[in-house]
Amino acid sequence: MSAIVLNNQFEKASELALPESFEGINAHNLYLYVKSYQAGLRSDTASAKTRAFVSGGGKKPWAQKGRGGARAGSRRSPVWVGGAVVHGPNTGRNYDQKINKKQKKLALKFALDEHAKNGSLFIVDSITVESGKTKDAQMIFDKIGARDAVFVKSVLDEKTYLAFRNIAKSYVIEENELNAYVAAAYRAIVIEKAVWENLTGKA
Repeated sequence: MSAIVLNNQFEKASELALPESFEGINAHNLYLYVKSYQAGLRSDTASAKTRAFVSGGGKKPWAQKGRGGARAGSRRSPVWVGGAVVHGPNTGRNYDQKINKKQKKLALKFALDEHAKNGSLFIVDSITVESGKTKDAQMIFDKIGARDAVFVKSVLDEKTYLAFRNIAKSYVIEENELNAYVAAAYRAIVIEKAVWENLTGKA
């Protein structure tokens, strides 16, 4: 598989073969990483009150005997309307799922290899919009020819960030933000040459 190398006008100039370490990776590594990533995004906010936290219920509703009905000890009982919840959700649950560093690297390589197979992996010397204008960023985005794309810069400057910010189907990140989930979520990925060299150097 090969990545498409773009010139400064973001037009195809040549192709660059992917290292052998990107080949033959099991897709299950990407599945495990995405599952772990999404689990880490879950907010632990679900909470239900047990009978210890429902207000009221200090007085016994009625006498234990003599009225011909079932006994009741508190209005906070789960069988009462407005009472407590039994075994309800509560904060403190840990949703994190462990995944080791090797699997993280394999997942990213698999995602990039899939982009290469689909002709949607692009490498360019620099992704910079010096004017800071959205119309210039839109021109770059249009030349990629994808429905949506993620752009990976070595260091994200403010003007480039501002230029791409209003393009809903594009996402600009720095090298340290690149992961398998982001790479797999977009239909195209454009990487600066310096970032690509770092990725393949660690392969």
